[in-house]
Amino acid sequence: MLDNLTQRLAKVVKTMRGEARLTESNTAEMLREVRLALLEADVALPAVREFIANVKEKALGEEVIGSLSPGQALVGVVQKELAALMGADLGPEASQLSFAQQPPAIILMAGLQGVGKTTTTGKLAKYLKEQKKKKVLTVSADVYRPAAIAQLESVTKQVGADFFPSSATDKPVDIARNALDWARKHYHDVLIIDTAGRLAIDEAMMQEIAAVHAAVNPVETLFVVDAMVGQDAINTAKAFNEALPLTGVILTKLDGDSRGGAALSVRHVTGKPIKFAGVSEKLDGLEAFDPARMANRVLGMGDILALVEEARKGVDMQAATDMANKIKSGGKFDMNDFKAQLTQMKKMGGMSGLLDKLPAQFQQAAAGANMDQAEKQVRRMCGIIDSMTPQERAKPELIKANRKRRIAAGAGVQVQEVNRMLTQYDQMNTMMKKLKGGGLMKMMRGMKGMMPGMR
Repeated sequence: MLDNLTQRLAKVVKTMRGEARLTESNTAEMLREVRLALLEADVALPAVREFIANVKEKALGEEVIGSLSPGQALVGVVQKELAALMGADLGPEASQLSFAQQPPAIILMAGLQGVGKTTTTGKLAKYLKEQKKKKVLTVSADVYRPAAIAQLESVTKQVGADFFPSSATDKPVDIARNALDWARKHYHDVLIIDTAGRLAIDEAMMQEIAAVHAAVNPVETLFVVDAMVGQDAINTAKAFNEALPLTGVILTKLDGDSRGGAALSVRHVTGKPIKFAGVSEKLDGLEAFDPARMANRVLGMGDILALVEEARKGVDMQAATDMANKIKSGGKFDMNDFKAQLTQMKKMGGMSGLLDKLPAQFQQAAAGANMDQAEKQVRRMCGIIDSMTPQERAKPELIKANRKRRIAAGAGVQVQEVNRMLTQYDQMNTMMKKLKGGGLMKMMRGMKGMMPGMR
């Protein structure tokens, strides 16, 4: 999202070195670049004007302290204002879902057709079930779109939540009331109602969703919007904001390669916090939205906190501890261990997912790498290991020419691929041997001077 802004800021930071302070003249070009990047990213003009005015007011005259260059100091101001534009000024509580009522807490999902509302309902059910330990019930009040009810039932079952059946012949208000009654009788903590969407705003749609809202009085009314949609998202947001008392926004398809600035415009137009962001098509691809962290990612500062959270969710801590103890005690690092490391990386979003959360300098270092090819290579390596016998996995030194040919045939690859994988295993094995018995400190001392900041 907003990759263009990241690139423009990085370029201007380099041109502002050597200045003692931020002045009107040396900020003018950078603000021009920021303005152009925001407009190119489809951010609404009123939001751009307000943002630039705020940055200019707070940047002028700011002293350049410590080792910061003027460009870096201005990026700091831009980061704070960008976070504010995305909702940081509303406070951390604003982005949290409210459960401050007698269960079940009702969440109403609103938005146009095609924005990913039904899938997002399933993702939200999974998030609340796993992260908040809630008993969740979902129901579809979309009686118009073919297979909408079946789709929600399918994704709900996949995430392990409960589903309330409905029919295309039922009235949406009746569906919502019946689901609420069921949720109360079966002690559900949360009821998520997926409503009908249209290809465009119409009066009948607004009257229907307003009637559903009045019938169940939801504690959260969330506007689901496609981050890849352009200026049309602004008109849609205005219409829904006027028809319903929205409490928050969910952005979908934030992992897309679009300009994505409409997301910032929706927050500005509705005045409501962005509560969640869809970051992948998978059912676990929903993240609680943090304005400051998203601003960091937009400005190329990375999102290390998100990386840590991915590690916490994806890494089997017991397996990691067992591995550390095995290496420390002098145990052998075999092919089973090698595959376990590859599997853990896939659970954390794969190489592209990890790279996306790293600061810009790391992303630039890997700019020439083909991430899709790298992901395929990891899957291929796992396939090669799966084609080995238990004995070969435990003792890779047994793998000679005949065994290599058999393994390659079993994995559907060339022998050269097996050789390449074995080489990578040997490199990893050599590194693991250096970690035994205090070898980690020796290894770190040997790296002094090779990396910035190590002395």
